[in-house]
Amino acid sequence: MSAQNTTDVPEEVVEELKVRNHSRAIFKPDANKQLHISLIQKFRFRKSKSNAAIILKIDVKDLKVVVEEILEDTTIEDVAEALPDSTPRYIVLSYELKHKDGRVSYPLVGIYYNPTGSSTANRMLYASTNSYLFQKADIAGKIFDLNDSEDLTDEWLTEKLEGSKTRP
Repeated sequence: MSAQNTTDVPEEVVEELKVRNHSRAIFKPDANKQLHISLIQKFRFRKSKSNAAIILKIDVKDLKVVVEEILEDTTIEDVAEALPDSTPRYIVLSYELKHKDGRVSYPLVGIYYNPTGSSTANRMLYASTNSYLFQKADIAGKIFDLNDSEDLTDEWLTEKLEGSKTRP
């Protein structure tokens, strides 16, 4: 992947990992600290009127968030199938939400996928980067936690969006 599609793990997380020795990754102090969110910005303003997802993971070696897969014109079931069984992921999802009054909207949703079978070190690393990543991606109010990929369905997502504090 190009450097344009990565973001660094926050410095305080790296320091915490160094102190607790939870990661074997070598941290390079001179690494670029700028967040590159142009891909997510382009994704937010895409013209297509269908579901699409960006699945992100942390490259533990470099401690950077990188794009694992981009799914265009997809279903929620396809996104769920693309998730690993035992490793956390971040999902940025452009979702076609059909409202009860007939309107259709396309909210940008952040999903933190944290399966129960993942290692403690991975869970800690992903959890500590979660809010930073979605904040920098300018996704607020529509960030949901998911522990089992089988729970990721249209019904689950619609219920979450209708219950969110911001307008879907």
